[in-house]
Amino acid sequence: MAESVWVLGASMTKIQRYPDKDLVDLGSEAARAALVDGGVTIQDMGVLGCGNMFQGMAGIGQQIQQQIGQTGIPVYNVVNACATGATAVRTVYLTIMAGEADMGLAIGCEQMGKMGLLGVVGGSKSDKNVYEPSGRYGSVIPVEGILGTTLMPGVFGQAGQEYAYENDGVGFEQFAKVAEKNHAHSALNPLAQYQKKFSLDEVMNARMIAYPNTLPMCCPTGDGAAAVVLVSDTKLKTLSLEQQKRAVKVGASVLTSDPWAERGQIQPDINTLTRNAAKQAYEKAGVGPSDLDLVELHDCFATAELVHYDNLGLCEPGGAGAFIDSGAPWRDGTTPVNVSGGLLSKGHPIGMTGVAGVFEITTQLRGEAGDRQIEGAKVGMTHVIGLGSSCGIHILEKAAA
Repeated sequence: MAESVWVLGASMTKIQRYPDKDLVDLGSEAARAALVDGGVTIQDMGVLGCGNMFQGMAGIGQQIQQQIGQTGIPVYNVVNACATGATAVRTVYLTIMAGEADMGLAIGCEQMGKMGLLGVVGGSKSDKNVYEPSGRYGSVIPVEGILGTTLMPGVFGQAGQEYAYENDGVGFEQFAKVAEKNHAHSALNPLAQYQKKFSLDEVMNARMIAYPNTLPMCCPTGDGAAAVVLVSDTKLKTLSLEQQKRAVKVGASVLTSDPWAERGQIQPDINTLTRNAAKQAYEKAGVGPSDLDLVELHDCFATAELVHYDNLGLCEPGGAGAFIDSGAPWRDGTTPVNVSGGLLSKGHPIGMTGVAGVFEITTQLRGEAGDRQIEGAKVGMTHVIGLGSSCGIHILEKAAA
């Protein structure tokens, strides 16, 4: 069994519309780039994990293999809502930890186009159900939510309003500040889908989608792929000094799902599974929130990011409003959050997202993030949540000099 697992190579495509490329093209591009970045080849891989949401039943991992090299290794195609990419990474991580492979490739890819405000998380672009609201949450129980909606903008709007109701210092302005920050951060990221700054007034006065989320406070859909090469500690020691120097340690890899709660039958609970995952991740990595130099968290809506400050322990309990007001999560603050631009501006191709977060943190810890670099970053966290299914967290650590 491996003592630890490291990120050896990492890559991602720019997030945008790709009318002239298909999903296999995007996944193959990211996979090849990650292999090159790690200084290895597909022949070195002992396992492949591929995360894709909307075409996941089509064996995308095997189709990508046909483009980059068919070597007979096991391929796991995973679907886990917005945690799909993180689950692909964890699948490869667990295979290496179990000693069944000493190196593996995790890919997350998605081609969404303009799918609108989804009411379900499943199907394909040709499936009309993708475009129709669903009245189901979980597997059997119809849910309308407190305000009578199952569409994601409404669900996360409700979650934000509930947090604001229960805690002082949280209102429309605090949620809008999240979007102001992330759009500003994206201006420094050439791989982001959008690189346009918005003033706080522009965010607050934009078209309302589901209070308190205006249009710039909602993530866009798009196309893209990301990939990472993972390697065991033992195998890493046999590689070159340059490869060892650039490797980033996976201090913790955690996946949780919703525990049963009575109120969860009315309003989806985006908090408990994140709190549980964060607690486990901190314990496994032997770090705490104050040790994090940056965080890439799941800001599908501005309200989601604000409540996750609290869920991840980045602020005092109930203190998410004061946290954003203080400037702490800005790139020059005490705990930079979503310096990539986050999902709000970098984009959210669902199957890609969890792997893209690992790419961003890896790039930062290597000191290779260019204009958006957080100087001296040594420890970072990625967080994704698939509503009604899973929360994935990875804590990554810079290699010792």
